[in-house]
Amino acid sequence: MTQPASSPNRSAKLLKGATGDWEIVVGMEIHAQVASRSKLFSGASTEFGGDPNSHVSLVDAAMPGMLPVINAACVRQAVRTGLGLKARINRRSVFDRKNYFYPDLPQGYQISQYKSPIVGEGDVAVDVAPGEQIIVGIERVHLEQDAGKSLHDQSATESFVDLNRSGVALMEIVSKPDIRSADEAKAYVSKLRSILRTLGTCDGDMEKGNLRADVNVSVRRPGAELGTRCEIKNVNSIRFIGQAVDAEARRQIEILEDGGKIDQETRLFDPAKGETRAMRSKEEAHDYRYFPDPDLLPVEFDQAFVDEIAASLPELPDERKARFVSEYGLSAQDASALVAERATADYFEAAVKHEGRARDAKIVANWINGDVAAFANTSGLEVSQTHVTPAQIAGLVDLIADGTISGKIAKDVLAIIVNEEKDGDPRAIVEARGMKQVMDTGAIEAAVDAILGANPDKAAQAIAKPAMLGWFVGQVMKQTGGKANPQAVNDLLKQKLGV
Repeated sequence: MTQPASSPNRSAKLLKGATGDWEIVVGMEIHAQVASRSKLFSGASTEFGGDPNSHVSLVDAAMPGMLPVINAACVRQAVRTGLGLKARINRRSVFDRKNYFYPDLPQGYQISQYKSPIVGEGDVAVDVAPGEQIIVGIERVHLEQDAGKSLHDQSATESFVDLNRSGVALMEIVSKPDIRSADEAKAYVSKLRSILRTLGTCDGDMEKGNLRADVNVSVRRPGAELGTRCEIKNVNSIRFIGQAVDAEARRQIEILEDGGKIDQETRLFDPAKGETRAMRSKEEAHDYRYFPDPDLLPVEFDQAFVDEIAASLPELPDERKARFVSEYGLSAQDASALVAERATADYFEAAVKHEGRARDAKIVANWINGDVAAFANTSGLEVSQTHVTPAQIAGLVDLIADGTISGKIAKDVLAIIVNEEKDGDPRAIVEARGMKQVMDTGAIEAAVDAILGANPDKAAQAIAKPAMLGWFVGQVMKQTGGKANPQAVNDLLKQKLGV
């Protein structure tokens, strides 16, 4: 059941302190790099990995007299994101100057949006655990330009500035303070990243800094007013987000229980030490001296523009999950795992429908979420990025369905595909290596008789306790090299023991 963030059923998420229970309150500002070929206000490339300062225009470097020109593709991507978040699209938005001073911000201000963002309120349904779903409200989504990067490890005496990221378009997705635990925070970012990737508006690559989170954490007694929040800047992995929430919440609880007070400030998370540390006092909106950028007109578009983008949206994760449950009979948990990545969901459907044949979707899902996902994880890849193809998975499932091989043999065939014959056809591998399942009841019966004859005591026990049949099945399978049909073995054992 979907439940709002204020639901009393979330009391199990409370943290135990020395003086009683505390509730964590988390809100997030996700900075998602817009998937675009050029920057927000210039034609410079957004490609990752270029030589320092090789993707910089005169606008990005803030040369005198250079004026920004809005990138229409970035506007479309922001609207597309807003529609994917079921949010209100503001057909008139304004760019503002946010004034602060860092060496990697050559203009001395950031072009952002303040009072009039391009996207308003929305919400995201988040599956935290099987049977547990929460709704996290979206406060706003606005467009802004990224800053450059200061490099402090290139010299013992100097710092350097790389402006390749300067001017790259970001969507800042601001949540409401609806998150109540580290697990909820991680699940929210995972779901948001899944939506963005499905929409194609951000690649979600946290290692490259294309998706990063500012995590606002406060604590309070259950039911009390919101506490003073601290912002943890630029957390760039989902695992670190969870660790940062826990570390900061416990730091604040310890201070409050010792009679202290929380100072509103910006902090950094140190993964090596598992703690946050102070960075600077937290600025408020008035500290940035926002005012409308005089070089940019308001962005205005009509409803037809919004409708055109809406018509091009792909099937979103929640919609696809519901379809997988209703159309294929999958469990909600299996469907959630498959739709977390658009490419994995595509992979699943390609395997189920390979060559126009209908297959047992639950078995296909088990293979993809189990053995193939395990191989992908060990390789640091997504399922769709491995060399194991949907056609190969379909082939394995077909071989099991027609009785050619057992599930155990199928795992051996998959191991051969993974390690030896990357392009191998499962049926050809089975034929060439003599891996067909033994269906000859005479051969199976001989193996059963041999095992029963060698273990009369256990046979007597199995008659009294049929659950012991599994031991005999295992022994027969071992004797036949795993090739005997398990159901045939089980049936023969029951027949001979009279159970």
